[in-house]
Amino acid sequence: MQGKPRAYVKYPDKRLRTAAADVTEITDETRQIWADMVETMDAMPGVGLAAVQIGVMQRLAVVDASDERGKAVLMANPKVLHASGQLREHEEASPNLPGVSAVISRPRAVTVEFMNVDGEIEERDFVGIWATSVQHQIDHLAGKMYLDHLKPVKRQMLIKKAQKLMKAGGV
Repeated sequence: MQGKPRAYVKYPDKRLRTAAADVTEITDETRQIWADMVETMDAMPGVGLAAVQIGVMQRLAVVDASDERGKAVLMANPKVLHASGQLREHEEASPNLPGVSAVISRPRAVTVEFMNVDGEIEERDFVGIWATSVQHQIDHLAGKMYLDHLKPVKRQMLIKKAQKLMKAGGV
Protein backbone atom coordinates (compact mmCIF):
# COMPACT_ATOMS: atom_id res chain seq x y z
CA MET A 1 0.00 0.00 0.00
CA GLN A 2 1.45 3.32 -1.09
CA GLY A 3 1.43 6.11 1.47
CA LYS A 4 1.64 9.87 1.15
CA PRO A 5 3.26 12.29 3.57
CA ARG A 6 0.85 14.17 5.83
CA ALA A 7 1.16 17.51 7.61
CA TYR A 8 2.15 17.68 11.28
CA VAL A 9 -0.04 19.18 13.96
CA LYS A 10 1.79 22.17 15.46
CA TYR A 11 2.31 22.68 19.18
CA PRO A 12 0.30 23.79 21.22
CA ASP A 13 -2.55 22.01 19.33
CA LYS A 14 -4.68 20.30 22.00
CA ARG A 15 -4.58 16.97 20.14
CA LEU A 16 -0.93 16.66 21.20
CA ARG A 17 -2.14 16.71 24.82
CA THR A 18 -5.04 14.27 24.31
CA ALA A 19 -4.84 10.51 24.72
CA ALA A 20 -5.60 8.64 21.48
CA ALA A 21 -8.37 6.05 21.18
CA ASP A 22 -7.63 2.32 21.19
CA VAL A 23 -7.76 0.52 17.85
CA THR A 24 -10.27 -2.35 17.93
CA GLU A 25 -9.41 -3.95 14.58
CA ILE A 26 -6.94 -3.55 11.75
CA THR A 27 -8.75 -2.36 8.63
CA ASP A 28 -7.66 -1.17 5.18
CA GLU A 29 -8.07 2.38 6.55
CA THR A 30 -5.67 1.51 9.39
CA ARG A 31 -3.14 0.13 6.90
CA GLN A 32 -3.44 3.32 4.80
CA ILE A 33 -2.82 5.49 7.87
CA TRP A 34 0.27 3.39 8.68
CA ALA A 35 1.52 3.73 5.06
CA ASP A 36 1.04 7.51 5.25
CA MET A 37 2.81 7.59 8.62
CA VAL A 38 5.85 5.71 7.25
CA GLU A 39 6.06 8.16 4.31
CA THR A 40 5.72 11.11 6.71
CA MET A 41 8.38 9.70 9.06
CA ASP A 42 10.80 8.98 6.19
CA ALA A 43 10.30 12.47 4.72
CA MET A 44 11.14 14.08 8.10
CA PRO A 45 13.54 12.09 8.33
CA GLY A 46 12.85 10.51 11.69
CA VAL A 47 12.90 7.17 13.50
CA GLY A 48 9.27 7.08 14.63
CA LEU A 49 5.86 8.68 14.41
CA ALA A 50 2.64 8.49 16.39
CA ALA A 51 -0.70 9.01 14.64
CA VAL A 52 -1.62 11.95 16.90
CA GLN A 53 1.34 13.87 15.46
CA ILE A 54 -0.54 14.05 12.15
CA GLY A 55 -3.92 14.62 13.81
CA VAL A 56 -5.19 11.02 13.72
CA MET A 57 -6.48 10.29 17.22
CA GLN A 58 -5.90 6.53 17.13
CA ARG A 59 -3.28 4.53 19.08
CA LEU A 60 -1.10 3.86 16.02
CA ALA A 61 2.68 4.19 15.84
CA VAL A 62 5.48 3.40 13.42
CA VAL A 63 9.16 3.00 14.30
CA ASP A 64 12.12 2.49 11.98
CA ALA A 65 15.57 3.07 13.46
CA SER A 66 17.31 0.83 10.91
CA ASP A 67 20.27 2.21 8.95
CA GLU A 68 18.88 1.12 5.60
CA ARG A 69 15.22 2.07 6.27
CA GLY A 70 12.28 0.02 5.05
CA LYS A 71 12.12 -1.97 8.31
CA ALA A 72 9.28 -0.05 9.98
CA VAL A 73 7.45 -1.79 12.81
CA LEU A 74 3.73 -0.94 12.58
CA MET A 75 1.97 -0.95 15.94
CA ALA A 76 -1.57 -0.48 17.20
CA ASN A 77 -2.19 0.03 20.94
CA PRO A 78 1.49 -0.33 21.92
CA LYS A 79 2.23 -0.62 25.63
CA VAL A 80 5.40 -1.24 27.57
CA LEU A 81 5.26 -4.54 29.46
CA HIS A 82 8.79 -4.37 30.86
CA ALA A 83 11.50 -1.70 30.94
CA SER A 84 15.15 -2.21 31.80
CA GLY A 85 16.55 -0.54 34.89
CA GLN A 86 19.49 0.69 32.84
CA LEU A 87 18.86 4.13 31.36
CA ARG A 88 20.09 5.59 28.08
CA GLU A 89 20.33 9.27 27.21
CA HIS A 90 19.38 10.43 23.74
CA GLU A 91 18.67 13.77 22.13
CA GLU A 92 14.97 13.83 21.25
CA ALA A 93 12.95 16.22 19.12
CA SER A 94 9.53 16.43 17.52
CA PRO A 95 8.30 17.87 14.22
CA ASN A 96 5.32 19.19 16.21
CA LEU A 97 7.67 21.55 18.07
CA PRO A 98 10.32 22.20 15.40
CA GLY A 99 13.75 23.67 15.85
CA VAL A 100 14.41 22.46 19.41
CA SER A 101 15.55 19.27 21.10
CA ALA A 102 16.57 18.00 24.52
CA VAL A 103 18.52 15.10 25.99
CA ILE A 104 16.06 12.70 27.62
CA SER A 105 16.89 9.70 29.78
CA ARG A 106 14.75 6.59 29.18
CA PRO A 107 15.08 2.83 29.79
CA ARG A 108 17.69 1.34 27.42
CA ALA A 109 15.48 -1.66 26.55
CA VAL A 110 11.74 -2.31 26.62
CA THR A 111 9.38 -5.18 25.88
CA VAL A 112 6.32 -3.87 24.08
CA GLU A 113 2.97 -5.52 23.38
CA PHE A 114 1.00 -4.30 20.37
CA MET A 115 -1.46 -5.36 17.69
CA ASN A 116 0.40 -5.97 14.45
CA VAL A 117 -0.63 -5.47 10.82
CA ASP A 118 -2.42 -8.86 10.85
CA GLY A 119 -4.47 -7.91 13.90
CA GLU A 120 -2.53 -10.30 16.14
CA ILE A 121 -1.10 -9.40 19.54
CA GLU A 122 2.68 -9.41 19.37
CA GLU A 123 5.42 -8.88 21.94
CA ARG A 124 8.74 -7.49 20.83
CA ASP A 125 11.94 -6.36 22.54
CA PHE A 126 13.42 -3.02 21.51
CA VAL A 127 16.92 -1.84 22.48
CA GLY A 128 18.83 1.41 22.08
CA ILE A 129 17.44 3.99 19.65
CA TRP A 130 14.57 1.60 18.81
CA ALA A 131 13.55 1.52 22.51
CA THR A 132 13.86 5.31 22.81
CA SER A 133 11.69 5.85 19.75
CA VAL A 134 9.00 3.36 20.83
CA GLN A 135 8.75 5.03 24.25
CA HIS A 136 8.62 8.47 22.61
CA GLN A 137 5.69 7.34 20.40
CA ILE A 138 3.83 5.69 23.30
CA ASP A 139 4.14 8.99 25.18
CA HIS A 140 2.57 10.83 22.22
CA LEU A 141 -0.33 8.35 22.17
CA ALA A 142 -0.95 9.12 25.86
CA GLY A 143 -0.98 12.89 25.25
CA LYS A 144 2.60 13.44 26.48
CA MET A 145 5.60 14.94 24.73
CA TYR A 146 9.31 14.42 25.31
CA LEU A 147 9.57 17.85 26.91
CA ASP A 148 7.31 16.61 29.74
CA HIS A 149 10.37 14.67 30.95
CA LEU A 150 12.21 17.95 31.54
CA LYS A 151 12.22 20.09 34.66
CA PRO A 152 9.64 22.94 34.40
CA VAL A 153 12.17 25.76 33.85
CA LYS A 154 13.99 23.92 31.07
CA ARG A 155 10.64 22.92 29.49
CA GLN A 156 9.47 26.57 29.42
CA MET A 157 12.78 27.71 27.90
CA LEU A 158 12.46 25.07 25.17
CA ILE A 159 8.85 26.04 24.37
CA LYS A 160 9.71 29.76 24.25
CA LYS A 161 12.64 29.08 21.90
CA ALA A 162 10.46 26.97 19.59
CA GLN A 163 7.68 29.58 19.53
CA LYS A 164 10.20 32.30 18.72
CA LEU A 165 11.54 30.20 15.82
CA MET A 166 8.00 29.52 14.53
CA LYS A 167 7.09 33.24 14.69
CA ALA A 168 10.28 34.14 12.84
CA GLY A 169 9.37 31.60 10.15
CA GLY A 170 12.61 29.70 10.68
CA VAL A 171 10.83 26.35 10.95
